[in-house]
Amino acid sequence: MKAVRFSRFGRASEVAELVEIPEPAQPGPGEVLIEVEVAPINPSDLLHFEGRYAQPASLPAFAGAGVLGRVARLGTDVQHLKPDDRVIVVNTQRRAWCDRFVWSAARLIPLPEADPVDLALLAANPPTALLMLERFGDLRPGEWVMQNAANSSVGVSLIQIAKTMNLRTVNMVRRQHLVDHLAAFGADVTLIDGPDLRARVAEAVGGGRIKLGIDAIAGDATRRMANCLADGGTVVTYGLLSGKPCEVDAADIVFRDISLRGFWYSRWFSTADPAAIKSLFARLVGMLQAKTLRVPVEASYPIEKLTEALAHAQREGRVGKVVMRWTR
Repeated sequence: MKAVRFSRFGRASEVAELVEIPEPAQPGPGEVLIEVEVAPINPSDLLHFEGRYAQPASLPAFAGAGVLGRVARLGTDVQHLKPDDRVIVVNTQRRAWCDRFVWSAARLIPLPEADPVDLALLAANPPTALLMLERFGDLRPGEWVMQNAANSSVGVSLIQIAKTMNLRTVNMVRRQHLVDHLAAFGADVTLIDGPDLRARVAEAVGGGRIKLGIDAIAGDATRRMANCLADGGTVVTYGLLSGKPCEVDAADIVFRDISLRGFWYSRWFSTADPAAIKSLFARLVGMLQAKTLRVPVEASYPIEKLTEALAHAQREGRVGKVVMRWTR
């Protein structure tokens, strides 16, 4: 069967290869055999190839975390799933980009029939956005939340989910053409990130207080965001697109009680109660069905065009997710 592997660190499109590996073993007690259907390419996947995500992999290594698949076979003691159920898998071992693999059934839930690409896009980005909005900042209807990298799939998801919670968003991007793009998803304010961000944010929100900032970039972007928050506010960093340590002014920490927190969806998923996971995805599927949530897709590639898919995902200025499909 096919799997994605790399033997050195570097740009994903340059180091990833599609290889043949043995079929997995039969599922044991509490396990299921998953046949992969669709995998979105996330920034964390690209960082994994570069050796910059969590703990660097031991080489050679396999790739892929969040995927949509179908249950092909059940092990014993699995009662809540049946063959052919669609499930989202967050593979914390990062070896899910393959035809089939065996995984624990405990945190898998059956999904309704829907477009498989739409379902696959619920794997990581929308839940990350929803969990950060609800777990930090004690936000109430009418309040503001700000974010950078707002054109990312997490960012676009956050704008839409915030709308369903009656929250208002300030969104930072690096390119002017993205202002209209985000307006189509319901962004209240979109600004070009820069050194004078604090003054422009204050003008945009009038007398509004921003208690929560969502940071995907780290580096000095964290500092600029912290500068914009109200006293007692919290910056939550969930990404490291800059590859640099988070910066926060000591004066903001000491005199304005600004907090810096981190959020890692994979950790949440691997430790959450199955009932919480079921509730989370039920809400997101409901938004998908109600058309209050959509994650734009820029391109879809068969897994056989792995290199082209990864090269596309690495492009700056994209306005949608790149996904890979497995065909049977």
